[in-house]
Amino acid sequence: MTGHRLLRWPGLAALALVALLLSACAAADSEGSVSDAGFIAGDGSITAIAASERVDAPSLEGELMSGGTWSLAQERGRVVVLNVWASWCAPCRAEAPILQSLWEEYGDDGVSFIGLNTRDSPATANSFEKAYGITYPSVVDSDGRLQLRFSGIAPPQAIPTTLVIDRDGKVAGRILGRASESTLRGLIEPLLASASDPSPSTATPTATDD
Repeated sequence: MTGHRLLRWPGLAALALVALLLSACAAADSEGSVSDAGFIAGDGSITAIAASERVDAPSLEGELMSGGTWSLAQERGRVVVLNVWASWCAPCRAEAPILQSLWEEYGDDGVSFIGLNTRDSPATANSFEKAYGITYPSVVDSDGRLQLRFSGIAPPQAIPTTLVIDRDGKVAGRILGRASESTLRGLIEPLLASASDPSPSTATPTATDD
């Protein structure tokens, strides 16, 4: 796959997109929990961005589900896999074991996995993590404001969306919808291949689920 630049979206269009995503992707029931009614599913499309065309990821900082705070700045020097998820999202449930398995495999090799939990209740989000044995941290992004910061670079247009950030803090790739193991490996491994951080265009990720 050849790397290419993601189109930049006008500010108003990006705001409209996020408003649509946050209003349509979940509906609250009478007890305040959320469901997957009308959520926007991704099409599995993959974008790898050549090293020469990458731009800095936005500044991110938020409260962790487990307590404390997290910031993207503290991950500088590591590859970051940032996954937008919600407990009510069926594709999120399908990809959760894959994300956890790759976190266990790559965590000691300089890769951080971080979740962005959106439109969820604390109880159901925590139950999700326990059910799937998720051990990497997740940041609370209930209103989608952290996602919005990617709108001019690689907007997360669906739930789930996975963004891959290189060791220099630049956005290197995006997966809309459920991520497969082979797709994630195809985006991660070129970023670990050498200190020069070669372009992911040498990878051949596919959207085919393993």
